Amino acid sequence: MATNRTFTMLKPDSVEKGYIGAILEKINAAGFRIAAMKMTQMTVSDAKAFYAVHSERPFYGELVEFMSSGPIVAAILEKNNAVEDFRVLIGATNPADAAEGTIRKLFASSMGENAVHGSDSDENAAIEGAFHFSGREIF
Repeated sequence: MATNRTFTMLKPDSVEKGYIGAILEKINAAGFRIAAMKMTQMTVSDAKAFYAVHSERPFYGELVEFMSSGPIVAAILEKNNAVEDFRVLIGATNPADAAEGTIRKLFASSMGENAVHGSDSDENAAIEGAFHFSGREIF
């Protein structure tokens, strides 16, 4: 069953390049309401825990290093059919394959530095949101 919340992170490359405002504008224009948001930086330990599902994959070490390399913006977004709609908005993991106008097509430079994370399921959205936010930070 689809829920109305998803989780996103604007990755270190987006923050470093000054894309926060432009990406948030795209999110708002697509009808998402921000239920929680903060700028933070994951430690190596945080990144390892958050991406533990990928620990056996060859890119895991690079992913952990990248995601702990600088500040991120974490957010919980709300909209009907949030997970699926947000996945469409961000586009394919590889920006070369992403549809025109998607966040990754506009702001990502590579598969590794692909601008933004978006939850891939309702279950993961809840887990990922709870990783970054306490209940009192979600409105």
